[in-house]
Amino acid sequence: MRTAEKNRRERARGKALVDIEAHLEYLDNCLEKLNQEIEELTQANQQWLEKVNLLKTVPGIGQVISTTLVSDLPELGQLTAKQISRLVGVAPINHDSGQHKGKRMIQGGRAQIRATLYMGAVVAMRHNPVIKTFYERLVGRGKSKKLALTACVRKILVILNAMVRQNQPWQLADNLPPCS
Repeated sequence: MRTAEKNRRERARGKALVDIEAHLEYLDNCLEKLNQEIEELTQANQQWLEKVNLLKTVPGIGQVISTTLVSDLPELGQLTAKQISRLVGVAPINHDSGQHKGKRMIQGGRAQIRATLYMGAVVAMRHNPVIKTFYERLVGRGKSKKLALTACVRKILVILNAMVRQNQPWQLADNLPPCS
């Protein structure tokens, strides 16, 4: 909504511009209050705080993604990689019938988590050497960029699930170069 108002502001004049500026200020205040409330709720729950801090150790995973995962995916750390992937809807599903070999697709699951992790994967492709290497390897093997990005989403989810289960922060393997 803020983006729409900012776009409207570019063409507005006079009283309309004043109204749009006031609406943008209102939206910014609401967003700030929501972020403050989320932070207070996270600070009040010790388990949530520990999980959020643990998840934020991964390059590409920030405050928004970590709090979204902790609040909307309480099963994180309690399921296997296959189960958590299916729950979120990032596990590839075969569409085969008889001798026909169809495409593998993702579907179902928790769309909000999937969308949040997708944006995290975009960031992780630049800042996380493990995800960057994985993505480049898939694209190098001829996979489409969208498919490779979706595979990165699943990989991030599986890594985060294992980290929470083992209560271990992110550790980069010694043989991987840092992202530039």
